[in-house]
Amino acid sequence: MLGLAQLPFAILYAVADGFYVLLNYVIRYREKVVLENLRNSFPEKSALEIQQIRKDFYRHFSQVLVETLKLAAMTDAELRRRVVIRNPELLSGPFAEGRTVLALGSHAGNWEWILPSGALEFPGRAYGVYKPLSNSFFEDFLYRLRTRSGAKLIPMRDTLRDLIRRRGEGRAMSMLTDQAAGPEDRPYWTTFLNQETSFYTSADRLAAQFNCPVVYVNIQRVKRGYYDLIIEPLHDGTTPLDKEAFVLTEAFARHLEKSVQAAPAAYLWTHRRWKHKR
Repeated sequence: MLGLAQLPFAILYAVADGFYVLLNYVIRYREKVVLENLRNSFPEKSALEIQQIRKDFYRHFSQVLVETLKLAAMTDAELRRRVVIRNPELLSGPFAEGRTVLALGSHAGNWEWILPSGALEFPGRAYGVYKPLSNSFFEDFLYRLRTRSGAKLIPMRDTLRDLIRRRGEGRAMSMLTDQAAGPEDRPYWTTFLNQETSFYTSADRLAAQFNCPVVYVNIQRVKRGYYDLIIEPLHDGTTPLDKEAFVLTEAFARHLEKSVQAAPAAYLWTHRRWKHKR
């Protein structure tokens, strides 16, 4: 894989075009799941429009695959040039006060470029919560990609312990919180993309307990290989929170819904986001 990552972007995007043909026309990767998700999320769209979003999604997904692979060989300077961080002061301000900021993101745009880019902008302050993979090869490969710029990874089960241990350190804790929350996760239910949807509620609980500022992180494709990483405020960390009101989770759902509606092909439609029922 490292040899492939050494190739110029122009050649890698030609490889991505091949991936697109394979995913869209040959193996039809999770096509049933993708179409069901799109039809339920956009009932107002015609069958032709749904098929166009499906094709655009496979093309975007193919490009994200090679862009993620490219992390193994990309220089810091090139990554800085390709990802522009908007509103960084929403993080640097709390960092100066020794506060942990919860950065809530999703599987949209190129989510694998978020943490390495943040680590370059804020050296020593970028942490990511993740769920370790069972496949040791991919676990090791993705771990090295995600930490290539100096970011630190925190296994999901250690999140609370880490916050206690590092209380008073100015840093960002990145969390991708758009996966399907099961009954055991004490989910918050709300309407999202025209469907009853379960969300993880850890942001509300942790922000209430540790007085964390909370931001929404949205990485938008500007053009092929270039992104804006936009930081938006959700909570300033000073107003008292009722952890059972789930105002942060609801705010995250509304921000994410707006992002997906603006660029539907850039969302990860292959995962079974709505597999749980209330």
